[in-house]
Amino acid sequence: MASLWRYAMGSTQTQKEDYGGVEYWSNPERTGWLTKQGEYIKTWRRRWFILKQGKLFWFKESMVNSSSVPRGVIPVGTCLTVKGAEDVLNKQFAFELSTNKETMYFIADSEKEKEEWINSIGRSIVQHSRSVTDSEVVDYQ
Repeated sequence: MASLWRYAMGSTQTQKEDYGGVEYWSNPERTGWLTKQGEYIKTWRRRWFILKQGKLFWFKESMVNSSSVPRGVIPVGTCLTVKGAEDVLNKQFAFELSTNKETMYFIADSEKEKEEWINSIGRSIVQHSRSVTDSEVVDYQ
């Protein structure tokens, strides 16, 4: 809702806390073009995606530097699944990313790209999902 408010007020700049200070312009884990379904208006738009440190950022342009502002970000640690969705959307090279609240859909340019994105995002989900820390381990003795 905050992003819609910023848009309505004419400010599309993402707040710094939305991306946790991640230097997405430097040494990303994965980058590439994907077609993404809009959050509010369900049209399909081609966006440049960057996966880094458990966050999936997207931009209008592929030329990203330290002054670039993401159009959006998904903390993949909050995601439950990433899997193919060609049968759901009836579109070739489609995949979905799901949280407990919503499912987002993407379309890659090829089967290879789709599988690489699914694998990269899947690894990132495992690495950044909340797990039990040493201080939370219950001593049953």
